[in-house]
This record gives sequence, C-alpha cells and structure tokens, in this order.
Amino acid sequence: MLPCLRPFVAFILTCACLTTQATECPDWPSTRAQAEISALQKQIDLWDDSYHRAGRSLVADELYDQSRLRLGKWRECFAAGPSPEPLRTAGGPVAHPIVHTGLGKLHEDHAVDTWLKGRSDVWIQPKVDGVAVTLIYRKGRLAQAISRGDGVTGQDWTTPARQIAGIPQQLSQPLDLLVQGELYLRVTDHVQAQAGSLSARGTVAGLMARKVLSAEHAAGVGLFVWDWPQGPASLPARIAALEELGFASTAPYTQPINAFADAQRWRDHWYRSPLPFASDGIVLRQDQRPPAERWRANPPYWIVAWKYPFAKALAEVRRVDFKVGRTGRITPVLELTPLRLDDRQVKRVSVSSLQRWEAMDIRPGDQVAISLAGLTIPRLDGVVLRSTERIELNVPRAADFHPLSCWQPTPGCESQFLARLAWLGGKQGLDLPHVGTGTWEKLLETGHLNGLLDWLTLDAQELANIDGFGERSSARLLNSFSIARQRPFARWLKALGMPPTGQARLADSWQELAQRNTEQWQAETDIGPGRAAQLSAFFRDPQVLALSEILRVAGIDGF
Repeated sequence: MLPCLRPFVAFILTCACLTTQATECPDWPSTRAQAEISALQKQIDLWDDSYHRAGRSLVADELYDQSRLRLGKWRECFAAGPSPEPLRTAGGPVAHPIVHTGLGKLHEDHAVDTWLKGRSDVWIQPKVDGVAVTLIYRKGRLAQAISRGDGVTGQDWTTPARQIAGIPQQLSQPLDLLVQGELYLRVTDHVQAQAGSLSARGTVAGLMARKVLSAEHAAGVGLFVWDWPQGPASLPARIAALEELGFASTAPYTQPINAFADAQRWRDHWYRSPLPFASDGIVLRQDQRPPAERWRANPPYWIVAWKYPFAKALAEVRRVDFKVGRTGRITPVLELTPLRLDDRQVKRVSVSSLQRWEAMDIRPGDQVAISLAGLTIPRLDGVVLRSTERIELNVPRAADFHPLSCWQPTPGCESQFLARLAWLGGKQGLDLPHVGTGTWEKLLETGHLNGLLDWLTLDAQELANIDGFGERSSARLLNSFSIARQRPFARWLKALGMPPTGQARLADSWQELAQRNTEQWQAETDIGPGRAAQLSAFFRDPQVLALSEILRVAGIDGF
C-alpha cells in the first residue's frame, strides 16, 4: 500500500495515541534517563540501518513503531530534544522524480473519527504490508525501479524488478508514466487477524536487495499500485486506467466511505477476511490531492493509515516474581506496566521456566515483546531492550524445591505450600466447594495454617475471629471442611500429591501402600522405574508420614 519502509514514524499525528504505551514519565534521575534514552536510540539506529541499507528487518514493525513512540515520550519527559530523523540513513544514489510522501498513523477510533469529520470523497484500502517502490515507464517499457529510501532518494531496484512477473514489463500503450506502489509477498487466503504479518515486509525487502532472484522468489512477489501521481484526477479513474495498461486491479480493495461506521466495517472485514497479501491496517485517502509537483516527503493531510490492533506489544517489566508450584517447579512471572493487546488488558506474563528466564536474564525496567497465544493467553516473545540498570533479584535455587519440599509455610516455602493447598482443595484433589486460593491465602495470612492439614481442626469461633469471614461464609467453609472428611481414600491420596499411578492397582489402606518398595511398585501396570522410585519416596517421606498420622487420628477412611 502506501510507503511502508519505517515511514516517518516521528511524524505520527498528534491525536494518535497508543494504549500500549505508558503515559507517565519514568521516575529516573537525569543520569539514568540519559543512559536509557541513549540505549534505546542506539537500538533504533541499528534497526533503521539494517532495514534501509541491508534490507533486513531485525524487529517486528509494530514493535519498532512502539519503540520509537516510547523514545519520543522519554525525550519529551526529560527535555532531551526530538529524535533524529528515522530515514536519515535510508537514502540512496537515485533521486525520485516525484517524492514519496510519508504516512501518518492513527491507532484510536476517536482519532479516525476526528480525521474524517468535514471530509468528503474519501476512499478506503487495505494497507498492504510490503516495501514501497517507484516504477518508471518510458514508451510503455519498464525503465527503472527505485526503492522508497528516504522518500527523496533511494536504491536502484531495476535489476530485480525486471525478474518479477507481477511488475508489468511492457504496458498496453507506449506511455511515459510513473507509479508508486507496494511490492508484497504473495500468500494464499491470508487472514491477518489469525496469522499476523508473517515477516512479509522484511522478506520482500531482503529479496529486493539481491541482484538475482530465483524463479520461485520472483513469482512470489506481487505489486499493489497505490498512486499514479500524474494520472487522472479521480481515484476510480486512475484505477481503471492502470488496469487497462496492464497493472493488477486494485478496484476490489478500494471502497468509498461516507462515515466512520463505514471505515470500521471495512477495516474489520479486511482484518478478518482471506486476502492475497499481509496487511497491517487500512488507508483512508481523499479523492482529490494537490499536484504531484507540490508533494513533500512528509505525511500529507489528504491520506492517513488506521492500524490494526497490535499483534505484538512492547511492555515494560515492573517486577519479576518466582512462583513455585506444587511439585517444586519454578515459574518466573513478569509483572508488567498494564497494556492493551487486541482489546485485552495484560498485566503479567509467564516466562515458562527458570531455565528460560536465566537465559533471557529479564530484570525490572526491561522492555519485552508480548503477543497472545491462541488469541487469548499472553505470551513472552523476547527481550526488545534491556534496562541500563540491572537490578539484583532474589532468585530461588532450583535444587531447593522438589515434589517433597515445603510441607510447611517456612520462609521461602510460601509459594509451594500455597500451591499444595490449592491442589488439595481443587478439582484434582478433594474438590471442596467454596474453597479457592483466596480462602487459603486468608487462612495463611492470619496464622491459622502452619501445616497442610491444620484447617481440619478449625471451628466456628476461630473462623468468626478472622476478618473477611462473616457468619455465612464461615458456616459455608466449615461445611466444605466437613465434606473433606467424607472424601474417599483414593481422592485423599491425590489431594496429598501422590505421584500418578495410571492403571496400577491401589490398596484400600495407607499401611499397605506405605510398605511397598520400589520393585513392588514397578511390578504394577503402567509404572516404570522412575515413577516407582517417586512413589516409594513419597510413601517413605517423614513429612508425608506425619500427614498420614494426622488423617488417621482424624478418622479419615483408609488411614
């Protein structure tokens, strides 16, 4: 579609606002602010240079846009002056006869509605995700192809352009003309809402940096002409004339709109419908625009982009928590500055494992990339920028936690102990009604749980003295605890955390199970050497034996 090579992000319209960006200024001393701004500027400079000079995209476009917005915010907060021009290294040796205008970007509904007010003869098109190009024809033959570059000068792409069948090499009439358009990666039935951009832009940029394209690569590039600067005055007339000359028709993707609701409808339609290209938004353009000779390499007033919801968001890490699960597995969780991603608010994301966190070394202040797995679950994709200040963290040692650790809430064990309680009362365990993690946390905070089964002896008076437990909730909780006493032996074994036994035969008595050795467990169906060792260790662990004795005294069946 319109120029997409990192186009003039610094000129984003004032009314555009990214909800993924923090609106408050960081609480940094001047030295820290200078260091952080310098680090982010250096990273963006690296991305710019790699993309514009080598045709390699090192970061997702939406993360780039958000990073540049964040840099601008930081510069504003600390009076560090404007950001350097993003396209300052993008120029080339070939001048554009007619400059490429930039493209302002909107992200909020109200900004689009404001832009549309008072305008007439507005058309909407998908914003094709590719690389912008100028094509020059002399007497109907392709004479030159120029990369967008900085909008004023670019690289000579004529050699690869002559190999791409999607670019007409000979027009139906011997005309001299210049068109501007987007070279895109051909895809079949691409649904942007589901598949994202597939790095389509970076792929095409890399291909155009080559002198020779394979037949497969050349056939995989298409052309979407989005302007004929010196063509007919009206957009429909330009589209019709270009189609007659041999260019692929853009008419199916060019629709008139009269109101904001029309723009919403087409944007949602193209976002969720199969298309032959990736797209990252829609473009709104007035039918009439100034003569091409008056164009400048800046975002003009007659055209603007309305971006799709971000598939990836740039998030700032506030803190790193280390959650220890029931079996001792340590899962680092990042607490984030709240952000919106595809209409969902995201406040935290899991790092999956301690090993992954150690490899990524994420600390508070780092900027990370977040996406949604399956369109619902926040997923950590990687670190975009590391904070210059590396905060020391109290990282738990993996060796200290295992399936038989933390049966009491001793210092450092609170997380695993709470996870044991959640399992015990949950659907996998005793399935106690009206008992959730919040219940256990309240009892733990008030000092009523020093062991896994202390709740068995709580009475109505003790519960009544706990803030947050009224008469009704106390009675309901006591009833749930009473139900626990009636649960069968097999369910109690699972609730205590006995390793899975598959189809193995289980005795009806704790004593009988506790007397089995490793070899006897391994002789059972579905139990291998590893699981047999785990079962033997479980039934011989002193802490587990102490719990079994509590249950025996309480009269629980099987103990």
